[in-house]
Amino acid sequence: MSEDTRSDVYAELAAVGPYGVRPGHALITMVEPRPGHEYAYNRWYEDDHYYAGAMAMPWMYAGRRWVATRDLQLLRTPEKSAIAQPVTAGCYLSTYWVTEGRYDEHMKWTVGINKRLNRDGRVYQDRTHVFTAFQDHEATVYRDGAAGPRDFHALDHPYAGLVLEVVDSESAEQRAELLEWLRARHLPGRLAGSPAAMVTVFRPTPLPGDRMTYVKQVEGVDTRLTLLWFLEADPRDCWAEYFADLESPVAESGLGTVELVAPFIPTVPGTDKYVDLLR
Repeated sequence: MSEDTRSDVYAELAAVGPYGVRPGHALITMVEPRPGHEYAYNRWYEDDHYYAGAMAMPWMYAGRRWVATRDLQLLRTPEKSAIAQPVTAGCYLSTYWVTEGRYDEHMKWTVGINKRLNRDGRVYQDRTHVFTAFQDHEATVYRDGAAGPRDFHALDHPYAGLVLEVVDSESAEQRAELLEWLRARHLPGRLAGSPAAMVTVFRPTPLPGDRMTYVKQVEGVDTRLTLLWFLEADPRDCWAEYFADLESPVAESGLGTVELVAPFIPTVPGTDKYVDLLR
């Protein structure tokens, strides 16, 4: 006798609620496999967790994995980071888009499925969450205006690299000023003529109380912004010219402090490419 999966409810759910394509929310998770577990972690994530723990869930409609080889890790700033200790920690980054207005529904499912995955022994424990948070979309700034891919294409378009930037302000009020300065003044100027096609800006949201215990509660919910720079060039080829000094203009604005600038390149799904270059 087949198991009752309550499939009749799905037709009802499809008829209600928002179902647009805007990335209203994101999961951004930077993880460090423990030494000696790099290959096993990568195979678990590639072969199982990327799908069962993310893409198979309702309203999570796009995803991409990124990797920082050792040479990319060594480009990170600042040396003393509030995000990563040491600043080189977190060699894998996964980014996922969640449909605007569907955060609550997705969170209920993700808590439930992760409890099930843990119970079934399908969660790899030899890893550390360096920076993991669900986030709400605040802004997207484009280099080329209406031309080119939109932010909802960003995780499917074959971008050559990504830069994760995390900025902290001193208060919620100052963060609002920081966001406006980034959106209207700083980012348009930095994007002009650069290899970055767009920057998406998010703010973290608190994780639910029944989250998995190995994921720490999100810090900086009221004061932090997370920026994702999508690059059309390998970050190593343009780092010195465009990204090595991202801290300075933010500091000069008096609106915040850059706590991490970290470059990544895309993984090659289904392979162990770059795993031998992490250490």
